[in-house]
Amino acid sequence: QVQLVESGGGLVQAGESLKLSCAASGRSFSTKPMGWFRQPPGKEREFVATVNWSGTNTYYTDSVKGRFTISRDNAKNTVYLQMNNLKPEDTAVYYCAADVHSGVWNYWGQGTQVTVSS
Repeated sequence: QVQLVESGGGLVQAGESLKLSCAASGRSFSTKPMGWFRQPPGKEREFVATVNWSGTNTYYTDSVKGRFTISRDNAKNTVYLQMNNLKPEDTAVYYCAADVHSGVWNYWGQGTQVTVSS
């Protein structure tokens, strides 16, 4: 059974940092893109960042560019999201995803809550 398990969320103050991890099990995603999404309170889920299979290409939504960094460790089947200079508007449930085809991500984690206080 394939599982993606996020960790590292929590409550922080504005300007602080958090690092999210997403560990995959049940199959290897070392040849697949992985990504992070988030769902703010009362809003739809939105794209945050994605990384290609080798970690050499990354893409971010404009609101997190320069503050967030996505990376991966294929030996550990894990993707990370380093979040610096957090803002209250970053408050959301953060989800990792793996293996995208035609814009559809096939595997999702259960989410981890990130709350940023002002």
